Amino acid sequence: MTTFALAWLSVAFGLVSRSVETASNLPTPLTFLPCVSSGFVPTDSMPAGLRQFAEHQPFTPIIDTLRGLLAGAPVGTDAMVAAAWCAGIALVGYLWAKRLYNRDPSR
Repeated sequence: MTTFALAWLSVAFGLVSRSVETASNLPTPLTFLPCVSSGFVPTDSMPAGLRQFAEHQPFTPIIDTLRGLLAGAPVGTDAMVAAAWCAGIALVGYLWAKRLYNRDPSR
């Protein structure tokens, strides 16, 4: 589900780009989001500002859900939050890509 969402977002990034180099570099900031999540350290051990950001970005519930499923631990509401983030990102990426694809090239 995460791959599907990020794929649609990347399609929109590709359509909005004016060159191949820009298209390949626009999704780069997305690769840093897992580093600022609960993927490497618990969010409780982060400074206050970083903790706020880490707890309210899409990769933290996705990583916590995967960690819980692989460890056999309960995932709680993290699975629903992760699914909502993925659905929202996929919807925004799809609608944005569709709008860019259907734009009038004469403008």
